[in-house]
Order: sequence, then C-alpha cells, then structure tokens
Amino acid sequence: MFTKLDEKREGWLWIIIFPLLLFMISYYGFESSYVRLKSMEKAPDFMFSSVYAYRVIPNYLSVHVTEAFTGLVSTFPSFVKSFLLKSGTLFYHSIFLINATFFMLSSWILDRILKLEPTDLLADSTVRRLIHLICIFFLVIVQYVPTNCDSIAVFFYLWGMFFSLKYFKSSQSRDLIVLALIIFVSTLVRETACLNIAFFAAITVDLQLLKKGNYNHIKELLLLVMAFVIPYAGLRMAIPQQASFFEGIYLLKNFTSPYNLAGLLFGIISIYFGYKIADEAGKSVIRKYFLFSTPYLAMIALVGLFWETRLFIPLVLTGIIIASYQFKKYCPQ
Repeated sequence: MFTKLDEKREGWLWIIIFPLLLFMISYYGFESSYVRLKSMEKAPDFMFSSVYAYRVIPNYLSVHVTEAFTGLVSTFPSFVKSFLLKSGTLFYHSIFLINATFFMLSSWILDRILKLEPTDLLADSTVRRLIHLICIFFLVIVQYVPTNCDSIAVFFYLWGMFFSLKYFKSSQSRDLIVLALIIFVSTLVRETACLNIAFFAAITVDLQLLKKGNYNHIKELLLLVMAFVIPYAGLRMAIPQQASFFEGIYLLKNFTSPYNLAGLLFGIISIYFGYKIADEAGKSVIRKYFLFSTPYLAMIALVGLFWETRLFIPLVLTGIIIASYQFKKYCPQ
C-alpha cells in the first residue's frame, strides 16, 4: 500500500508539478522579444488572418478563456489584480493557463507512452523518468516563441501516437477509430496533425513488402488521410477570406540567416539524439518516419523559420519515443 502511495506521489511530482514549474518559469521568468504576447490586451488580429485563421480551436479558446478569466479577475481584491498585471496582461495569463493545461496533459500522455512497451533500458523506472524529463525540457525550451496553438497541437500529436502504438500492438479497430477522430480534431488545431499519419505509416508499413505489392495497412492509412483532408478542406471552404496557406516564402532566409542556421542545427542535433539511442529496429522506424514526413520537412524549409525551433518539436519527440519503444519485439526480422 505504501509503495503504491509513493509511486503516485512520485508520479505527481515528476509528471505534473515539476514540469508545470518549468513551464511557469519559461512564461514568467524569461522575457521574449520575439512575440510580444505579454503586452497584448486581447487576441491579436493576426490570429484571425492568413493561416492562423484556420486554427479555430486555439483561437476559440484564446477569446473565450480570456473573457472568462477577465470576469473572474474582476471579483478579486485590487492587490491581486495589480500583482497579476505586473506580470503580463490578462490575455497573456489566459494563454498561459491554456498552454499549461495542455502541457500537463502532454506530460501525462508522454508518461503513458513510455510505459507501453519500453526497451530494456527504459525498463528501469529511473531511466524512464530521465527520458521523460528530457522531453519536458525540450518542450519548455521552445516556449521562447509562445503561441496559442503549439501546446494543444503537441498534446493531440502525442495522444495520436499513443493510439497508433496501441493499434500497432493489438490491431484493435477501436484504437484506429479513436486515432482517426484525434486526427480530425487535431486538424482544427494545427496542420501538424498530418504527422500522426506519417508516424502510423512508419510503424505499420513494411517498405519491402510494399515493393512486392503487399498493401497491408493501406486501408487504415486512407482512413487517417481522410480524417485529415476532410476538416482541412472544410476549413478552407468555411472561412472564405483573403487568407493564404502561409505567411511567406522563407527558403533563402532559412539558409542565409545565422539565427535560422542555428535553429536548423539545434533541430538536427536534437533529432539525432533520438536516433543515436535507438536500437536497429528503432533506427529503421525513424528512417521511415522521416521519409513519410518529407512534406512537413519541406514546408518547414519553405514557409517556416528554422529559428522557431518549436516546429522541430514533434520530430524530436517522435525520435525519442521510437527509441524508447521495443519495436524489435513486433517488427518482422
């Protein structure tokens, strides 16, 4: 009984409390000159134009949580209001509350993923906790570019990975259906929902069998593709505004700016960390994952900025998770 209580206490400490404190430090202990959300009184206009207009769930939460939090703060004593406003606007605090909530959910689902089918190395709970904290540090570090959508998108991505791995292990139809629903909803958050399809393909599709005409799991993949395409296309038809699919073309800037080159180097080294600690079966899955993620990588180079290292986070987390999963137990030799 006492052992179980200790495990629960340790779980709360390392999975919820410590990550939340790190996240709070990143939002209130460091100043970012990159995005000035701290001084904004309400959701900025750019959230409802260009590609940001299609991130309807984060935008909806940004507006309504700010309204609810503003109403709540109006009932607080004046000294509490003064204290809050010294550390940022009510809109900024609302963004923190939203992101902190999904960040803690991400930490929780990440812990569950690492326990699914751990490698021999992660069978040691102490090592597993260290790997978990490494992932948490990566998530916190990239918050120098705070947004209203990334923490939500990371949670849905990890949640989708969890059900992908469950389906990979047991082939239960219900896991596939839940995964499709997650991708559908996640597409209303951010376009990175497509990476769940790449991950599913990496762990289920055998390229050698595919060359021989064996199309196992293609039907499942088509279901997931439709779960992404339907809301993606629907949003673009439902929001008839002069909004482009991206803000600009940054390809030249990405390979000429020292900041962007530093961001690219950070991404490469971070991704290599997962590849380095993976066994041969894991390395094979990572290579397939990056093959299927080629469109996302191309879009980062073309219309993203390497300096915004948050764009690499799904790839970094995927590498570490793949390295932590015992694929050799299930992959054909």
